[in-house]
Amino acid sequence: MIQEFKKFVMRGNVLDLAVAVILGAAFGAIVTSLVNDVIMPPIGLLMGGVDFSNLFINLSGGSYATLAAAEEAGAAIIRYGVFLNTVINFLIVAFAIFLVVKAASSLQKKEEAAPTKPPVPSAEEKLLGEIRDLLKKNAASS
Repeated sequence: MIQEFKKFVMRGNVLDLAVAVILGAAFGAIVTSLVNDVIMPPIGLLMGGVDFSNLFINLSGGSYATLAAAEEAGAAIIRYGVFLNTVINFLIVAFAIFLVVKAASSLQKKEEAAPTKPPVPSAEEKLLGEIRDLLKKNAASS
């Protein structure tokens, strides 16, 4: 059973998938940082100094100055600012994947469009070509 598992794990597809998952997780962390640390602060500044990660709706009726205060009090809240960050994060990841798939597709099309050798004529085609040439030769000499 251990040998079968080792054979399964060492197959190319499984290793490719493992590498893709690891790279995807690292890419996700980069995109999250991009959204939270680079994209959202200027957007918040343009919108009057709003910190999107601190936006929430209080459902419990009390008044809290920050998200942290509401969470500390155990208030029922909807953290829509964090949701907005997550949606922007998703859109960036989806766009990046779109670009990668588009680039891979264009490379694949170039490989398919590469010129191939003309097909070798079959024996019948060769014979018909010889007959044609003989008929032309006879017609020209008459």
